[in-house]
Amino acid sequence: MNSSLVGNQSGRPFCLLAISYLETINFCLLEVVIIVFLMVLIISGNIIVIFVFHCAPLLNHHTTSYFIQTMAYADLLVGVSCLVPSLSLLHYPIVLSESLVCQIFGYVVSVLKSVSMASLACISIDRYIAITKPLTYNTLVTPWRLRICILVIWLYSCLVFLPSFHWGKPGYHGDVFQWCANSWNTDPYFTLFIVVMLYAPAAFIVCFTYFNIFRICQQHTKEINERRVRFSSQDGEAGETQPCPDKRYAMVLFRITSVFYILWLPYIIYFLLESSNVYSNRVASFLTTWLAISNSFCNCVIYSLSNSVFQKGLKRLSGAICASCARQRVAKDSSTSRSKRSSNGCHV
Repeated sequence: MNSSLVGNQSGRPFCLLAISYLETINFCLLEVVIIVFLMVLIISGNIIVIFVFHCAPLLNHHTTSYFIQTMAYADLLVGVSCLVPSLSLLHYPIVLSESLVCQIFGYVVSVLKSVSMASLACISIDRYIAITKPLTYNTLVTPWRLRICILVIWLYSCLVFLPSFHWGKPGYHGDVFQWCANSWNTDPYFTLFIVVMLYAPAAFIVCFTYFNIFRICQQHTKEINERRVRFSSQDGEAGETQPCPDKRYAMVLFRITSVFYILWLPYIIYFLLESSNVYSNRVASFLTTWLAISNSFCNCVIYSLSNSVFQKGLKRLSGAICASCARQRVAKDSSTSRSKRSSNGCHV
């Protein structure tokens, strides 16, 4: 039985948000509402993204679709894994010990979010190569190299957080469990290890590549406009401003990356403060953790609102579903009418 059933000496369940406990309800109401709400959004949103990518061949023409689909699968697994803490908060019996479940849950979610972070870094590198070396891009970035890169991302993420079982807590993903909040402490050296091996390199790569991408796009736009103005002045026509063709797609990916780090920044700051014994608060731990996890749904929203090809794929998917429903309705109506005719014939 989950030890959170016992809670504390007063018989109340263990709740990180004290305001969530009601005398008439024997579980953490507010935590359950937040986690279940995020779980439904994350799972449904990423399932839609995965189906749209399979239904829209144009999306797969971009090599970044490999990494975006990897992120979608990782985010989908994050949503599925959220079922574990929600069952714990509902006091659902768990066969394994709470400490083991807590460690496994914290490790799995940390690995999945590491995959997302590394995928964003690889996307920025891919766009950087596409803009800086357009002539040799197809020879440098091939499908089998992309698959190897994705495999390396998963293996590296699993290895980076593997010491958490003996070294210290990798984050606050498991703090809904009482053992995680009270007995599983962070280690400053392990925190430094994660920052050096994951957070810092990924952030540096993203900042470096996107800074150079937009600098090059701005330079290309300036050169293109100067040429258009020069040729249009010779022809006597007014030239129009022509943006860099790669900048629009880079902006979509930049929005996804920016939102990722904005939502994860409070979590990373609190992680560093708690590891350094500067500040510790259970409410802040819960809120920063699940704010960061909510990013698994934000990627779906940003990509669906920013990418026109994705929107066309979404319309195609919804149209196929509506057409399938219509065919089923017509078949059902026809079978119903046939059964009525046959029944009428029997009574004659």
